[in-house]
Amino acid sequence: MDSSPVGGSRNSSVVVITLDTGETYVISSLSSRTDTHVIRIDPTTGALNYDGKPGFDVFKSESEALNYVTNGSKWLCKSTTYARALLGYVALGSYGLLLVATKLNASIPNLPGGGCVYIVAESQWIKIPLQYPQPLGKGEVKNAQELTDLEIDGKHYFCDTRDITRPFPSRMPLEKPDDEFVWNGWLSVSFRNIGLQQHCVILLQGFVEYRRFGSSGQLEGFVALVARRSRLHPGTRYLARGMNSCFSTGNEVECEQLVWVPKRTGQSIPFNTYIWRRGTIPMWWGAELKMTAAEAEIYVSDDPYRGSSQYYKRLSKRYDSRNLDAVVGEVQQKKAFVPIVCINLLRSGEGKSESILVQHFEESINHIRSTGALPDTRILLINYDWHASVKLKGETQTIEGLWKLLKAPTTAISMCEGDYLLSRQRLKDCRGEIIINNAFEGAFCLRTHQNGVIRFNCADSLDRTNAASFFGALQVFVEQCRRLGISLDSDLSYGNQSMNNYGGYIAPLPPGWEKRADAVTGKTYFIDHNTKTTTWMHPCPDKPWKRFDMTFEEFKRSTILSPVSQLADLFLLAGDIHATLYTGSKAMHSQILNIFNEETGGKFKQFSAAANMKITLQRRYKNVVVDSSRQKQLEMFLGLRLFKHLPSLPVQPLHVASRPSGFLLKPIANMFPDGGANLLSFKRKDLIWVCPQAADVAEVFIYLAEPCHVCQLLLTISHGADDSTYPSTVDVRTGRSLDGLKLVVEAASVPQCVNGTNLFIPLPGTISAEDMAVTGAGTRLHDQDTSTHSLLYDFEELEGELDFLTRVVALTFYPAVSGKSPMTFGEIEILGVSLPWSRVFSNEGHGARLSSEVSKRFQKETNPFSSSSDTNPFSTSLPNTSAPTLAQQGSSANNLLDLLSGDMFSEPVSQPVIGNTTYDGDDFFPPAVGEYHGDKTNNESSSSLDAKCSDSGAQNYTSLLKSIAGSHMDKKLNYVEAMKLEIERLRLNISAAERDRILLSVGTDPASINPNLLLDDLSTGRLCKVANSLALLGHASLEDRINGSIGLEPMDNSSAIDFWNITEIGETCSGGACQVCVETKGTNSTSSKSIFLCSRCERKVCKVCCAGKGALLVGNYNSRDAANYNGGSGHGSQTDGTNQSVATDSVICKQCCPEIVLNALILDYIRVLVGLRRHARADGAAHKALDQIMGSALWDRLSERNHSFDSQQAAKVLQKLLGSEESLAEFPSASILHSVESAKDSAPFLSLLAPLESGSHHSYWKAPANTSSVDFAIVLSTVSDVSGVIFLVSPCGYSDADAPTVQIWASNKIHREEKSSMGKWDIQSLIRSSSEFYGPEKSGEGAKVPRHVKFSFKNPVRCRIIWITLRLQRAGSSSINFGNDFNLLSLDENPFAEVNRRASFGATVGSEPCLHAKRILVIGNSVKNEMDPASSQGFDQMNLRSWLERPPKLNRFKVPIEGEALMNNDLVLEQYLPPVSPPFAGFRLDAPCAIKPRVTHSPSSDTNIFDTSVTYLEERHISPAVLYLQVSALQGQHNMVTIAEYRLPEVKAGTAMYFDFPREVQTRTIVFKLLGDVAAFSEDQSEQDDYGMRTIAAGLSLSNRIKLYYYADPYELGKWASLSAV
Repeated sequence: MDSSPVGGSRNSSVVVITLDTGETYVISSLSSRTDTHVIRIDPTTGALNYDGKPGFDVFKSESEALNYVTNGSKWLCKSTTYARALLGYVALGSYGLLLVATKLNASIPNLPGGGCVYIVAESQWIKIPLQYPQPLGKGEVKNAQELTDLEIDGKHYFCDTRDITRPFPSRMPLEKPDDEFVWNGWLSVSFRNIGLQQHCVILLQGFVEYRRFGSSGQLEGFVALVARRSRLHPGTRYLARGMNSCFSTGNEVECEQLVWVPKRTGQSIPFNTYIWRRGTIPMWWGAELKMTAAEAEIYVSDDPYRGSSQYYKRLSKRYDSRNLDAVVGEVQQKKAFVPIVCINLLRSGEGKSESILVQHFEESINHIRSTGALPDTRILLINYDWHASVKLKGETQTIEGLWKLLKAPTTAISMCEGDYLLSRQRLKDCRGEIIINNAFEGAFCLRTHQNGVIRFNCADSLDRTNAASFFGALQVFVEQCRRLGISLDSDLSYGNQSMNNYGGYIAPLPPGWEKRADAVTGKTYFIDHNTKTTTWMHPCPDKPWKRFDMTFEEFKRSTILSPVSQLADLFLLAGDIHATLYTGSKAMHSQILNIFNEETGGKFKQFSAAANMKITLQRRYKNVVVDSSRQKQLEMFLGLRLFKHLPSLPVQPLHVASRPSGFLLKPIANMFPDGGANLLSFKRKDLIWVCPQAADVAEVFIYLAEPCHVCQLLLTISHGADDSTYPSTVDVRTGRSLDGLKLVVEAASVPQCVNGTNLFIPLPGTISAEDMAVTGAGTRLHDQDTSTHSLLYDFEELEGELDFLTRVVALTFYPAVSGKSPMTFGEIEILGVSLPWSRVFSNEGHGARLSSEVSKRFQKETNPFSSSSDTNPFSTSLPNTSAPTLAQQGSSANNLLDLLSGDMFSEPVSQPVIGNTTYDGDDFFPPAVGEYHGDKTNNESSSSLDAKCSDSGAQNYTSLLKSIAGSHMDKKLNYVEAMKLEIERLRLNISAAERDRILLSVGTDPASINPNLLLDDLSTGRLCKVANSLALLGHASLEDRINGSIGLEPMDNSSAIDFWNITEIGETCSGGACQVCVETKGTNSTSSKSIFLCSRCERKVCKVCCAGKGALLVGNYNSRDAANYNGGSGHGSQTDGTNQSVATDSVICKQCCPEIVLNALILDYIRVLVGLRRHARADGAAHKALDQIMGSALWDRLSERNHSFDSQQAAKVLQKLLGSEESLAEFPSASILHSVESAKDSAPFLSLLAPLESGSHHSYWKAPANTSSVDFAIVLSTVSDVSGVIFLVSPCGYSDADAPTVQIWASNKIHREEKSSMGKWDIQSLIRSSSEFYGPEKSGEGAKVPRHVKFSFKNPVRCRIIWITLRLQRAGSSSINFGNDFNLLSLDENPFAEVNRRASFGATVGSEPCLHAKRILVIGNSVKNEMDPASSQGFDQMNLRSWLERPPKLNRFKVPIEGEALMNNDLVLEQYLPPVSPPFAGFRLDAPCAIKPRVTHSPSSDTNIFDTSVTYLEERHISPAVLYLQVSALQGQHNMVTIAEYRLPEVKAGTAMYFDFPREVQTRTIVFKLLGDVAAFSEDQSEQDDYGMRTIAAGLSLSNRIKLYYYADPYELGKWASLSAV
């Protein structure tokens, strides 16, 4: 979408507008483009909406876009914010946060070759209120507020035209930055998902500034200091020290010193750069801060060197220029290795606290050398005790000593030198590497490259590091200037001076010599008039790096000090920035940087001691009080540990599919004149739509703006003074078309709430009646014994059908009391997940990945359209289609099976490997999710899918059950056996409903193998606590693994022991070398050759007797860390990270591992398998959707790189077809209202509306051969003025037999009275008059405008639906009849006489003609700003308003109770009423405050950090959690009778909801039971630690949440009784 013309001269600008209606728009104009883009923030979910349509969200100028958004009236703007750049956006449920830069400072106005670097001087978080009622915990609200408190201003910078995340000049384009230095990567995801990633700048943290320098008033050059702070180990001083799990160190900064000369007309721009690093010591260590003023206590991990080699490898890879130098060749010889020189400035004296780090630092270097892990890298450690040297020798001698140490490595590593050529025509003269950026006219020519890097460190990479790096960079700066022809030699050292082109000083020329500048390149050359020769070299050149050999005083006397002062000023500012970011205070001991300035240096010395003491106190206060909060801010800003800080945050917000172009398919009875259209419009949030009193049922048919999988129904409660006028229940049906609607939810409860309340109803997929009758919560709701819940996992999960092509939603509302009063309604919104159709068609970004991954996963047979019964998501992991018997397991004992990756491999047969670190400790997770090979049948229910595999699967499952429970199945299963049986069930692809059918067929009660019932409540609570901690730690480990791979090659995923290491049924230890022998009760002995060493007991152990590596993360269950996870395995507390550095590289046997941890691994594993099954269902639904739109083109895309039409060519063709008009019926914004029958070898009928570039040139739609007429009802993308219809002729062409007649109507609704006939056309007469359309298309015509037939209307018609009928001129059957199916205007049966025909080119059999077409285009102009019809203010409406404001006759009053009792984790509430209590009519329920976390199990893949389907459909929406409230009353002595059951909607926490009983109830005891998916809810994070091992979230407790009420007249009760109103 970002392919518009570039080359604008304007500055980038952003305007954020919030209208009076609450809608927010972002108007963005880039300096590199000439157009303006409008991004709409959905006011409900906060999703960003952008379609790339000219006139809707793409405009020629900012003023035009503003005029469109405000409708020409600035008075409609509630607020307007003007900004310079977009920095990020995130939707947080109840509000969205948009980060913009309101003020920028040009820190480097013009880089060599162009480009400006901006510092964010002032920024602003724009809080956008959303209407989404997602419950947000108190902890999440607090954390979100802390995110906005993060310091942005002055510490972050960007360049919107050039990549600056790499050393200058970068070889990569702007849109491919180095992720190590991108700080707003998470905040920019929303813009990347809509194809506007360039509109959100790439934000870096650190320092950037430049200075001009010269002498005698002459400008000689520029020097810039760029410091990029790495994001791989973010954090504060005492929480981010040393190494972490991402192989990075705390306070890691890459510094770059860039020097260049001013640009001169027609000449190239010479420049050079020098890179160095600074950071804490690269090993595992930390410091424990004491509350006293004493120094922090330094400690070192037990295995401090783990990951150090990866850290140096990342540096070596980044600064390895050997291959680049080989290209230059003649200038620079290829180096043998990459040098990495570490300058260690720690205190090494005896008794110093830092001496332990010095010792380990040396040992770490020796350890890396001994391993040989870096054969091409040479690491040199130079210890230089900075503080001791200053104390003993003074500052000047300390500086001299540093120079002596730096001379050799600095001269060897050198610098990068090059020129920017203003014209690419001069590239032929370049003798070096050429770098071209298409955004600029010129090119870079690099003559030499820096090879290797010098790294400075002290304990914190702060004060000493900044000072030492300055004096090292100062020597390089002087040499950089010398190589650019700028001499910094002062006249105190040289008697003669000679001005060069830049006004600086150089060494004097001998007599008879002259210096000139080349007119083409601008390079300086020298003429010897004595010999009449020329040379590029100075006859008396300065000695390179000569100041390294000088004393401090010699350096000072021989150097012009003004440029040195400019450089020192940059380092002073940079030191303060980095110190503030790391410690919250400025840098200390900075007076030494002004040592060359006697006046300033003296002043610094006077105040340095007092200033340093003040800074020390500031640091200590912030480290103790503020650091934990700042750490959390950094992690959230980077998108780290979101499962900890914002656990309920979705991967992507849902889209409101009913806006902006959704509409009602049929008029609804309404007392307002607008027909109910505003029910779908956010602009009328205060709307109260009133149904006539006679209506007992109100039906709403909604046509969605885009196809999606429908997830939620969002209702806005609207009523007058009487809240009982809003409906009490609703039925929901969904489908792709009107004739395919299926019931999704029946009788969902809608409580009476305050006017304006937003609530949403979770919508599962369609569930078959057979499954509902066998298993699931639906069969348990009416049982009296409902005390049990599936707390471990959903044992009775019902799998609803997923469909990404849902287009029609039908809602049926029922009043509380039929005929009592008119029903009132508010806004209705349909929320769902859509596929990225535009990017699928263009084969770009996520769309290309989606179509490729899903299609490859399902492409199993040669014929892609053949039906397949293999729907097993783990089918590729099995060696055969049936589960192995015990005998088979024994024969193939060496074969290991990874259920998640689908890989079958054998145990190694080499000699036993004995050691503590046999395998890479990071290989916890399998490499990929198991492939899913689904069937290609459309709209097939889950029960029918299960039936296909039930024959073999049922037998295998029964065999496995008998192997555990005995041949007579009389043995009772324990927890582990039941869980392993469930694992095998999932491997066999047997659903819960199918499992229950199998069990019932053999006389086994499914409840007898339900693991949720096999543990007591206390054990279940403890187990869930450990399993939940394991899941979060697993995600933290995966997050670190993915971030740790940045800058490194992909890591090896092979490992014999995975995260869980679950043994199969019957698998046992083979004995032999194994000294543990825990698994000995099975019959399948495994002859494993791999032997490991347990890190606890140090005994040899085989794979079967090893616990999964996840056990190492949990640690000792008895410790606090086992129950309370620390999400910072790499980014959190240093102690946690240190422990994990040991654990992840070890092995623990099952005997040393606590039993509860082993059980938690099994539980987590089965949760992963359930999640994988859900992901596979989502991927299967996506494949069906793609197949229904693209057909064979989807498979052609996998085999062919080039299609018949690419995007640019298709756009040109479409422009020729349309002229100045628009295409109004293009999928996905448009669709066909009903299903159309197609031939077997036909392209899908929806492909008729697909974009031109999406299909294969040879594919087209055709009807079955026996069909004589076909009807299309095409719903346009929006209300439009239609001028005609275009048919693209099929490649086969027309013949006399299959040339149809065409009849077209137009309408806005589906009722017959609104249809208007637009005309009839005969294509047969057309082909008789022109041979162009006759016969197959000639080869080569595909590149031109395709053959087409245009049906023009006499006058444009404003409509939303176009009806098209195609008829063959013969008698036959019709595929569908509007009159029968839709009760519409009946059409003529056969208005045309039969004629003689020839064979059809489109038919399979020559004697059977058929209807066919390539594409259908509806042309015209869309209505961009259609105003809502004004409501009349007549007498009837005034009466209606007065009716709405009339208070109800009866009010609610609280029923007093004698007492109440809570049971079953506070999910059951018994209330006892006095004998004289009035009959109560209902109850008030205050909404619970629990949240639904996104993470419920450890990751199933080591590549997907969000662990979702490729469609981004989360598990929470695949199988939504639903709560029910069952109300029972005591009748008689012991008879409890169910009064009602309510399917609870979700609202904001604490919202009062009123539910009326079906009838008044009189009883002494009433019982409320909370049922459903209670385990899917989690505690608010701010309250988690207060409830110990509680299994159920305390926020679900019914304590103090329910109050009974009765209705009464307040005037009859009197004033005092009215005080008890509810």
